[in-house]
Amino acid sequence: MSAYLLRRLGQSLILLWIVSIIGFAVVHLAPGGPLAQFTLMPGMTQADLARIAHQMGLDRPLPLQYWEWVRRMLSGDWGRSYRDNQPVLTVIGGHLPATFELMVSSTLIAMLLGTWVGVLGALRRYSLFDYLATVGAMVALSIPTFWFGLVVIYAFSVELGWLPAGGMFTIGDGSFIDYLHHLIAPALVLALVTVAIWSRYMRSSMLEVIGQDYIRTAVAKGLPRRVVVIRHALRNALLPMITLAGLQLPTLLGGALVTETIFTWPGMGRLFLDSIGYRDYPVIMGLLMCTALLVLLGNLGADLLYAVYDPRIRLG
Repeated sequence: MSAYLLRRLGQSLILLWIVSIIGFAVVHLAPGGPLAQFTLMPGMTQADLARIAHQMGLDRPLPLQYWEWVRRMLSGDWGRSYRDNQPVLTVIGGHLPATFELMVSSTLIAMLLGTWVGVLGALRRYSLFDYLATVGAMVALSIPTFWFGLVVIYAFSVELGWLPAGGMFTIGDGSFIDYLHHLIAPALVLALVTVAIWSRYMRSSMLEVIGQDYIRTAVAKGLPRRVVVIRHALRNALLPMITLAGLQLPTLLGGALVTETIFTWPGMGRLFLDSIGYRDYPVIMGLLMCTALLVLLGNLGADLLYAVYDPRIRLG
């Protein structure tokens, strides 16, 4: 296990380094450049721009800028935001909890609902419920997140008035109930695609398990159907889903970017779009590295949990 862990950590560090090179090059070679925001200031001259570029180290070759950025990042200095002059880690830390809460909520909804639909579809194979679940999953996978979010806002906020149209709290009300009231719509929208994927994988995994000999033996011994399904079939069918949970992190983070923008949820997705609009390059790079690190840790954690969950697996 230790050798496997060290090997995976090494692979993750190499991948993280490659992501940093590509991200740094794309951000700094994009049209406009880091100095674009300063050109909008009244009275800014070319000499002023040259002085600012020298102070920020932007007049040096790009490889030197990259190595200086890496050195500072490894020492804990991720730079300062161009927008409000705060440390990048402070800016990201102020938005990370909101994204984490939204992702955890949507994941729980997707896991519970997707598992129920998948298991029931497998047990009632080729039934009306199974066909409806299949069609519903295909429709959910085809619906753009931004379109579904706008439909939810129009239906449940504008027309019915059941849910808030956006934000995290009502002004003047910071209660937990008010927070949950604002969380419902974005969590459901973000969970839409994940529910469809989870239910399809769960159905396939459950169908494979219930066809095994040990399940037929349990049924032949006269065990109650609920015991066979929950204690034997479901337990083993959930094993491949652990890996799927780790692979869904990029999808969740990408969906969070759109969902947070639509519902004005103050998370990392909304911060990323705002930073692009302001050309706040240090924050953009910080978000990129933070997201890549979360995805790599999620995949690594899923692999380790897979090994712990199934004692038959020995990772050497």
